[in-house]
Amino acid sequence: MSSFAFYDLDRTVTRSPTWSSFLLFASLRRAPWRLMLTPLLVPPAAAQRAGLLSRDRLKEVMHGLMLGRSTPVAELSSVAERFAQRAVASSVRPHARARIRSDREQGYRPVLATAAHRFYAERIAQLLGIADVVATAAIISADGRLTHRLDGRNLYGPAKLTAVQQWLADQGARRETSRIRVYSDHVSDAPLLEFADEPFAVNPHAPLRALAQTRGWSILDWDSQPTEEDTTCAR
Repeated sequence: MSSFAFYDLDRTVTRSPTWSSFLLFASLRRAPWRLMLTPLLVPPAAAQRAGLLSRDRLKEVMHGLMLGRSTPVAELSSVAERFAQRAVASSVRPHARARIRSDREQGYRPVLATAAHRFYAERIAQLLGIADVVATAAIISADGRLTHRLDGRNLYGPAKLTAVQQWLADQGARRETSRIRVYSDHVSDAPLLEFADEPFAVNPHAPLRALAQTRGWSILDWDSQPTEEDTTCAR
């Protein structure tokens, strides 16, 4: 029996979304003039909310405007390192670290499963002691430049479940012989939570809280300081 614990990143492990924060952080340090382009994000964001633009394409548009359509991987990696250090120091929910440690002690393999881009989410995971990451990826050109185009899907909603299932298959893990925990704050992760043996709604927004209460899923508060009881409650 293999055991896995999948953690959403934005507003689950961290208190706030990381994508827009990363774009502002990187723009300020690489090309501050790009901050003047932020009003140009309003129309595509409105189009996405109206169902006229996919989340995948919106992510590409945001990336192209704020980071550029092509960036040397080494340059972006340096910015991602600094962003990850700041995010882990200031935005990680107090109980998240304790829960990751507790799950590992119980024999669960921790995996960060997120719609955030791998080029910074992977470093956040490493700083949290998580070696495995399932995340949205960007295409890297033959000359080593990271582009604004997605390599596959933005891992939101059902696309995240599909990516997790593929990751498990790549590890040689069979669903019927695996024990799976999933932690998320958002109802968009309902497909992945339904897939889990132990679904946890972490500081959920109202739609997920309602769904969790209907399904009988555990609801956790990771903003409170962890106690000894907290770190052993899932054992």
